[in-house]
Amino acid sequence: MRSVVIYPDAHAVADATAARLGVAVTDVIALRGVAHVVVTGGTVGIGVLASLASSPLAGLIDWTSVHVWWGDERFVGSGDADRNEGQAQEALFGRVPLPEENIHRMGSSDDFATPEGAADAYAAEVATHGSPAWDVLMLGMGPDGHVASLFPGHAVYAATHTADAVAVHDSPKPPPTRISLSLASINRAREVWVVAAGAPKADAVSRGLAGDRSLPVAAVAGTERTLWLLDAAASTAI
Repeated sequence: MRSVVIYPDAHAVADATAARLGVAVTDVIALRGVAHVVVTGGTVGIGVLASLASSPLAGLIDWTSVHVWWGDERFVGSGDADRNEGQAQEALFGRVPLPEENIHRMGSSDDFATPEGAADAYAAEVATHGSPAWDVLMLGMGPDGHVASLFPGHAVYAATHTADAVAVHDSPKPPPTRISLSLASINRAREVWVVAAGAPKADAVSRGLAGDRSLPVAAVAGTERTLWLLDAAASTAI
């Protein structure tokens, strides 16, 4: 099932998505005992995490039963400002009682000589935890329709990958070297949430919803639900 929800602006998207995430995680823990959530970076993605940290819902979540994973990461040094995980640590992880061992960070260039090594290690970590069907997988979307670090026209998107994580070279968006969940791993999620805001994304939103699979965003889907959470500006071409 695919649903589209439109909010007035980017702040409303972040706050509403944070509320949805808090409720979803609480419900999943009650139902299955543990929640596996894939988070994303970007302005709206980090805004979602910051909003959840400030929400009363954060106090209702058993954080010891939450495992956090990444959709993608920049293959740079561990303290580099380009890494999504540092922003997420400040926005949410450092503000709630989430055990460090429950935060599954993608490897940095300090830890691995190549992004292939980091991707293989991440895939192995996913396997160690039973290759979970992600309960909620959040994705930002670029104006070009990319999600995670899967870019239109790029060899990594064009290829078929069975591994959960893949190395990305020559990304059209800097930094050029990255690690990403594969499309197969993304589409194992029970719920995929595409979160997008801003007029520059309106064309990609329209094409993605129309099923233009030259855009990676059109190729992602949850096994139970696919939810597009947009602001008014991003929805103008629908």
